[in-house]
Formats: sequence, C-alpha cells, structure tokens
Amino acid sequence: MKLPVFDMEGKETKQVELPSIFSEPVRPDLINRAAIAVRSTLFQPKGSTPLAGLQTTAEYVGRRRAYRTMINIERARLPKVKLAKGRFGEVRIVPQSRGGRPAHPPKVEKILVERINTKERRKAIRSAIAATAHSDLVQMRGHRVSIETPIIVEDSFEKLKKTREVLSLFDKLKLEKELERDRVVKVRVGRGKMRGRRWKRKKGILVIVSKACPAIKASENIPGVDVSVVKNLNADLLAPGGQPGRLAIFTESAIKELEKLFR
Repeated sequence: MKLPVFDMEGKETKQVELPSIFSEPVRPDLINRAAIAVRSTLFQPKGSTPLAGLQTTAEYVGRRRAYRTMINIERARLPKVKLAKGRFGEVRIVPQSRGGRPAHPPKVEKILVERINTKERRKAIRSAIAATAHSDLVQMRGHRVSIETPIIVEDSFEKLKKTREVLSLFDKLKLEKELERDRVVKVRVGRGKMRGRRWKRKKGILVIVSKACPAIKASENIPGVDVSVVKNLNADLLAPGGQPGRLAIFTESAIKELEKLFR
C-alpha cells in the first residue's frame, strides 16, 4: 500500500510504501485491554484511616446487672458515649450511627493497575497503528478528514518552531473542520463536574515524530492535538478510550522507525 508524502505547502511530492505493520489485523478487544492497562496506571490509591470512627469513649455493656448496663432499660443496645454521672451520650462506632466507622471503606492495598502480557501489549499497539490506515474506522471515531489516512509529511515538519506554522500546515492539508471540532468544549454530565473534570474536549490529531524535536512544543498547545515520539507510542494514544482509528500524522522518518520498533 502506497501513500503520498506532503511537503510544508500541503503538496504531494512523492509516494512511499507503508510498512507491513499497517497490514496487521485490527483487534478491538486487545486494543481496549491495552488502553485500559495504560489508563489504570494513573489511578491514585485511596483509603480511610484504620481508626476512622473508632476514636471515641463509646462502649456497649451487655452484661446483666453490670455498671452502666444497657439491658432492661428500654434503650437501644448500641455503644454509646460515656458521660458524667452514669449518663449515656450519642451512639458511636457502629456504621449506621453518625460519626461511626465506615462499613466497607476503600482500601489502600487494593490493586488498581490492570496487567497485560508483553506480547499482547505489543500486538495491541501494532493493531492500533494498522487501524489508523482504515478510513472507515477513522470516520467512525468522528474525525473530519478528506484525504487518505494516515497522513505522511516530510521530515522538515520536525524543524517547525512556531504553533502558527503547524496550524498553517494543517490548513493546507484540509484539516480545518477537524480543528474546529477539537475546539468545542462541553460541560460533563453527572457528578464528574464536581470532581475536577468539569469540561470535555474531543481527542483530535495525533502527530508522531521520529525523535525529540522543536515541533513537539509547537504542536502541543493546539486544542485536541497530541504529539508523541514513535518509540513512546501506546494503545491509549493511538486509540483513546480503547476505540481504534485515531487520525494520525506521521513524519517520513517515523514511518521508517515503526518497522524496527514493533516488528
């Protein structure tokens, strides 16, 4: 399969043969597993202190005829706070009481990271890379592109230092509608608004370069656009949310590196 290479003016200069990795069968099940494994590493362990709800003088005395006994006095037989002169205070300790211990609190020891075998992970990355060459999958993700995918540009792209230069190239590649789609910000539905993730934005173009270069800094400030060095690719970048078919722009050198890294 051959695809055109575009220069910085958006014109086709030549054609290159895609590596065999783009012929890999697309496995949505593996891609989803690998993407979840990547996202799970971002989870933060949480839990309550072991003494939560237990730091109180409350005590239940159930022995008959004992001092402060709670039997045969027509009161709830629950641990209550000790007060002066043999009186009882509020109920404590039990989960159903105000200020009591949590019934089933989250544990810090809980394993949050999803594991995936190395061969499966590498297979998922190869599959997600191949999905970028399927125009139907790219459109199913909602991307708005009018040329064949993935898009390949000359290595001179990696020398760009200004964001306006990158945006100019995207316009010449007829990606204006994609950039408009990525600028839209929506309010999240539900409780997530209260938990530090009030706004939602679409995942847009993924730019893949061969090495660390000025173009990374020039591109990362564009809404919806992610930039990655080819050796740092993972399933979550190539298929956000586990859904394959992200719109990808490769530099010519990055295409050559693919076959070496993921064979």
